[in-house]
Amino acid sequence: MWATEAALAIRRLILRIALAIGYAAAALVPGGIALAQPWPEVTNDDIARARRPHRMPSDAELARIPVPGAPRIDALPQPLTQAPVDLEALARGFDNPADRPGVGAASGPSVLIFVSFVMPEATLTRLVDQASRAGATLVLRGLVDGSLRETVERMQRLVGTRRVAVQIDPQAFDRFSVRRTPSFVIVRGGAASQPCGTGSCIASDQYLLAAGDVSLDYALEHFRRSAPRMAGEASMFLQRMKGVAR
Repeated sequence: MWATEAALAIRRLILRIALAIGYAAAALVPGGIALAQPWPEVTNDDIARARRPHRMPSDAELARIPVPGAPRIDALPQPLTQAPVDLEALARGFDNPADRPGVGAASGPSVLIFVSFVMPEATLTRLVDQASRAGATLVLRGLVDGSLRETVERMQRLVGTRRVAVQIDPQAFDRFSVRRTPSFVIVRGGAASQPCGTGSCIASDQYLLAAGDVSLDYALEHFRRSAPRMAGEASMFLQRMKGVAR
């Protein structure tokens, strides 16, 4: 009996607590337990007021906006290189005897610098600059990857705005016994050529050869000191290099 009454008393207590929690929750929500609220009514006036600060410009306002002009192509930055390498002259090489520096009775002394693109670019750049100042000719054995255009583009990047002669002549490597690059050859003025296995040859006493990763002025100074017979020609090219501002 006592257990039944105790159970009823506990149930009544739980009910009172549940009701108290429900009333407290309803008091925290405006309007009691009526949580659903009606949506506000949006009128045309409301829409017009919202559009007013962000209206579309009129035709008259659009007409007052300046129209940008077409870009001036001639005003765009131009590349520094203005004198492209001559494709025809580069491809021709030394096929014509009249084009060979230092060959022929009427020609003066000449300097040839034998180079290749396997050399470090810093070395190539230095030699291009020195060849330009001395009036020397750069000689390549062949084309880069068999492509004339690739060869010209590579050489053009090195030459830039400098004026320097460039030739492709694989036979010249045999003609002057060049076995490595860079190599430097100074040819005496009026040196005569004669037919041989490589097409034409020059007598060994008509030129000097030096090889090694050195500068052109170093090679010329070596020629001047070690070969008195060519000291005058070497001194002439050294003076050219000193006479042009670096």
